[in-house]
Amino acid sequence: MTQPSYAAQIAQELKVNVSQVQATLALLAEDCTIPFIARYRKEATGSLDEVVVAAIRDANERMIQFDKRKAAIVKSLTERSLLTDELTKKIDAAAVITELEDIYLPYKPKRKTRASVAREKGLEPLATDIFNYKIKDVNKAAEAFIDREKGVENIEQALDGACDIMAEWMSEHEQLRKQLRQYWAKNSVITSTMAKGKEQEGQKFKDYFDWSEKVTAAPSHRILAMYRGEAEDILKIAVYPDYKSAFDMMRNIFIQGKGECTDLIEETIEDAYERLLSPSMESELRAELKTRADVEAIRVFTKNLRELLMAPPLGQESMIALDPGFRTGCKLVCLSPQGDLLKHDVIYPHMDGAGAGATQSRLKSEQKILDLIKEFNVTAIAIGNGTAGRETEEFVRNVDWAKHKIDMPQIVMVNESGASIYSASEVARDEFPDYDLTVRGAVSIGRRLMDPLAELVKIDPKSIGVGQYQHDVDQSALQASLDDTVMSCVNSVGVELNTASKQLLSYVSGLGNQIAANIVKYRQENGPFKSKAELKKVARLGPKAFEQSAGFLRIRGAKNPLDESGVHPESYSVVEAMAKDQGVKPGDLMSDTEARKKIELKLYVNDKIGLPTLNDIMQELEKPGRDPRAKLEAIKFAEGVHSMNDLKEGMKLPGIITNVTAFGAFVDVGVHQDGLVHVSEIANKFIKDPSEVVTVQQKVQVTVLEVDVARKRISLSMKR
Repeated sequence: MTQPSYAAQIAQELKVNVSQVQATLALLAEDCTIPFIARYRKEATGSLDEVVVAAIRDANERMIQFDKRKAAIVKSLTERSLLTDELTKKIDAAAVITELEDIYLPYKPKRKTRASVAREKGLEPLATDIFNYKIKDVNKAAEAFIDREKGVENIEQALDGACDIMAEWMSEHEQLRKQLRQYWAKNSVITSTMAKGKEQEGQKFKDYFDWSEKVTAAPSHRILAMYRGEAEDILKIAVYPDYKSAFDMMRNIFIQGKGECTDLIEETIEDAYERLLSPSMESELRAELKTRADVEAIRVFTKNLRELLMAPPLGQESMIALDPGFRTGCKLVCLSPQGDLLKHDVIYPHMDGAGAGATQSRLKSEQKILDLIKEFNVTAIAIGNGTAGRETEEFVRNVDWAKHKIDMPQIVMVNESGASIYSASEVARDEFPDYDLTVRGAVSIGRRLMDPLAELVKIDPKSIGVGQYQHDVDQSALQASLDDTVMSCVNSVGVELNTASKQLLSYVSGLGNQIAANIVKYRQENGPFKSKAELKKVARLGPKAFEQSAGFLRIRGAKNPLDESGVHPESYSVVEAMAKDQGVKPGDLMSDTEARKKIELKLYVNDKIGLPTLNDIMQELEKPGRDPRAKLEAIKFAEGVHSMNDLKEGMKLPGIITNVTAFGAFVDVGVHQDGLVHVSEIANKFIKDPSEVVTVQQKVQVTVLEVDVARKRISLSMKR
């Protein structure tokens, strides 16, 4: 259950109205999805978009966890009879987790420490007197605590034990920890050095063999790179600020004058800092740096994924898809406009040599393509961009189309990242149990061209090839963000109910894996859905799931034209009323512009539907089931440039961005190896975040700066 106090806190944090937060939290508590809330409950939330709704959800969960931690601390203190009114006030006033943990630290059950051993020897009173400057002759005071039965043999041991206790007090001092935490965060330097004997093994981390920079300036990709190097035992990492200023902070708090007590406290300050505080602060800061880097890497990854999922689709076309290869040939499949596999074969257009055999093989491959185009009325050819991709594209384009009186189909290079992952997956085996990996891979390439979103949802996003250190970040946080992104994309586009795969349906608002599987099973047993209302017959698809999902589903050719649109069934009666008032049928409003213009929306406002929803309805009537994705514009790579060996410095080439990271953008220029446009080469001005300037799938013109064939590195510029 959410607590009423959270709404005000969240509203202040996100700069929205309290009423908007309260309404959103109420809807979330009713298991409404983020896409549903943002799309169909605008009146309740004040038209908050998905980003803000998700932020409200996350802030609410964070506050719930924070209060759970508070409750656990209070319980622990109460059970040990340590909770006082003063502690209760402090705990209630704590606003962040570090402040809360600092309050609890002195009372936290501890494992055996040097301080706890000293307490067992009865030395805490001596430590208290020294710490509070209550004695002048420390040796004389310590002499009274010599107790051989307890293990205190002499004055030196008594004073050492007292200092151990004082060091622990210092390390748990709430004000000091707060000051040191701020100082470390602002002034620390992160250093990276090569682990002994790792020079050859760790060449990919060569840049970090002797690296140092302030943590405030270190970007996320460098933090994650150094941490990965450390995890692989290639690098040694340290994070620390200048210790002298830290000592001064401690002196200001603990030194109260001069004398023998001061001398002991001075020694204790150094020990407390080096043995207890410094490791604690470093551990905290390193964790904070990791969290910060994770957040940035996840942000970049999810933004790239969104661009990839929302890439323009070709649409339903009869298609040939080619998975290129040299020695093993090009696997060829023919697909129906719905993506069904009609035929598969192998062609060999790239046989070695220039003799009659090679020519014959090329002509035979050409004839197969021509025959299939005629047989299946093919209008598009998809070619994977992997090995032999450019050569295969050139072969297809060079077919003498005019001679054969055939219009050249649209030829599109398709990014095949992750296709091999799909072809070996359980999903692919379920779809094509009787075909091998190569056939499945070619089908995936073709379907990606038809509808990238529908095909890519079948693959783990971490295998698609966009992102930055995605395997190094917090995996649960990454997965949650990826799930949000995929669900957002799927629901913003909408899903054709009668053709969608189980995987695609599972991301529709309110459905999930089991109901998606039940929908597919129902289709198989009963044929295509004739209306959205028929969904209610699907096993486990109850009123709530119907409410959440129905608006995002489409039925092409449905008896009720509204079932083809994004108008929610709960609003059909409003559209019917509009149509009746205009003297037309509901479906006529989709084609009759003049009839729509005559509608006065304010007449249809009621206690459930307001102008935001009515405006959305009008947009849907104007363009039923509209696809928000852009129109496909295939890129044509430079002719004669097929491999890295063809590249020369100064060349200007067309390319397409395949990945955006914190340090730059990777661009496919058609040579089977993406080039890097460093952040400094993206624009003629300073850019801190490449993802704010360029996006995955963006078509660009680049200039070749440097080619390193041995290391497979291409440096590019978008400035020159």
